[in-house]
Amino acid sequence: MKPVRLTREQSGDQTRQHLLDAAQAVFTKKGFGAASVEAVAADAGYTRGAFYSNVDSKAELLLEVLKRDHDTIMQRLSTIFEGGEASRADMEARVLQYYSECYQDNACFLLWVEAKLHASRDASFRASFNALMRELRQRTTDYIEAFSERAGTPLTIPAEQMALGLIALCDGVQFFYSLDPQSVPAQFAHDVLAQFFRRVALGGGSE
Repeated sequence: MKPVRLTREQSGDQTRQHLLDAAQAVFTKKGFGAASVEAVAADAGYTRGAFYSNVDSKAELLLEVLKRDHDTIMQRLSTIFEGGEASRADMEARVLQYYSECYQDNACFLLWVEAKLHASRDASFRASFNALMRELRQRTTDYIEAFSERAGTPLTIPAEQMALGLIALCDGVQFFYSLDPQSVPAQFAHDVLAQFFRRVALGGGSE
């Protein structure tokens, strides 16, 4: 069987995906600042020239890695509403599970931290990164509003405020869990996020 010949566009997309995979691995291992273009290209099996034929800069590649992770996060959130006839209890269970476990599922967490630091120093990168963060906040806001409407649960605070609080809380818990898991073990982190969402987002009391 003859191998399928890729179009130029398909070949370019494949190369870019390989570079994204390599960038995530190299940036995570070495840190964005210490990682070189050559290291990323080599990990993907390409030359420096091939890197710059597909990507303008290392910072652009970091942003693309984060966009891909952002899409994965949004896809996971969308599963909360799977099944048009899902009951309120089903949706509450799904959303509680997501927000009580998200602190340990994101392999790109440290890259988000590095991106925030890089954005504070690079105005050009900051503009693109802030646009991504605004999209994350808006889509989280949309999911909160959709959840409230479909579950019949009135919001205790405006959706946009809750979205910012949830994102910040998840980031903070994951930061402590990643750096000091002995003092912030998995069950403790789980309980913090689950109880916060149950009481603030769902308006529930103590159990």
